[in-house]
Amino acid sequence: MPHPVPSAVTYAVVPYAPGAGPSAWPDELRRIARPEVLERWGAVDRAPHAPRLVAVPGDGGWEAAALVTARPGTAYAKIVDAVGDVPAAARAVVAYAEEQGLVQVVWEGWTVSGEEAAAAGFAPLRPPLPGGTDEPAGPRTGYVRWTAGEGVAEPAYYRQSTHFSCGAVTALLAQVRAGVVLPESLDREAELTLWRDATNFPACEPVGLGVAVRRRWPSSSVEVFLDTEEPVLLDHLDGDEREWRAVLQRASRADADRLGVPVHGLRLSLAELREAVEAPGRCRHVLLLVSLATMQGFDVPHWVLCHGAVPGAVVVEDPWFNTAAGETWVDAHLLPVADASLDAMSLLGGEVRVRGAVLIDAG
Repeated sequence: MPHPVPSAVTYAVVPYAPGAGPSAWPDELRRIARPEVLERWGAVDRAPHAPRLVAVPGDGGWEAAALVTARPGTAYAKIVDAVGDVPAAARAVVAYAEEQGLVQVVWEGWTVSGEEAAAAGFAPLRPPLPGGTDEPAGPRTGYVRWTAGEGVAEPAYYRQSTHFSCGAVTALLAQVRAGVVLPESLDREAELTLWRDATNFPACEPVGLGVAVRRRWPSSSVEVFLDTEEPVLLDHLDGDEREWRAVLQRASRADADRLGVPVHGLRLSLAELREAVEAPGRCRHVLLLVSLATMQGFDVPHWVLCHGAVPGAVVVEDPWFNTAAGETWVDAHLLPVADASLDAMSLLGGEVRVRGAVLIDAG
């Protein structure tokens, strides 16, 4: 539930210079921030996420500051750390987020305690489920505060263990959230087994993924939305490498027909997507194929799980995050993506743009 923010919150926003190390930070910041915090801030190139300082001025310089970042095209702000007067820094970031029309602020738990976060109106995030490989270091805790709407129920988070198993992970996360799969059973074996059943080598295309979900969980209703009858996700291939994958995609359509999985040759609209995940009394999830060009700067197809909505944004789980840009699981969990951004990034292809989605209804 959103918490009220005092109307008179004074703050300044100072851009972070890409590549700047601790010695380049303003003296006012160096006075209130521990050296190890500044060193961690400068250890990665955060430039793709528009890093900025939200500072609270005082009579003798800055009283507080927070390093704030966010993925492009999204509707959240992330506090990496708050330094100085931590409550004042948190109030300033929340006020900044509201003035920017953002729906959520998250806070990485590097230095903030649970008590400090709670006092600032933040709720703890569920820690990620254990992954199947050695994962990059990240904070063990994270916190969230919604600034619009009532928020959404929090699912489990699991990071994909390969570069190509996002489709399988999103399906598993949907079934965990629906109570069909136990959280402790979502591990690398489950991830790769479902990927093996769905793959078009190595990516999972919508029909093959829908078929694999139906085969694995026959009691779950599955529908595929794909506004083309042509093979998809093959633009980067030619010759035989393209043809044999196209054969498998046609086989997946035949499998869908035999299993009673509807393949709608229609584009699922954003309004229909929101209606699906907001349906009262239903446990419906949409696995949506998107391009990472907006959020990450490289145009590759990627599956995300759409599981809720707030005013102006759809809330997704992204099973991948970019540690090289300073991301952690806190960026990818309960991620609100602005409606217009999600609408644009879920149109894939060259001259003919298509949208692929898998709707799972666990009843």
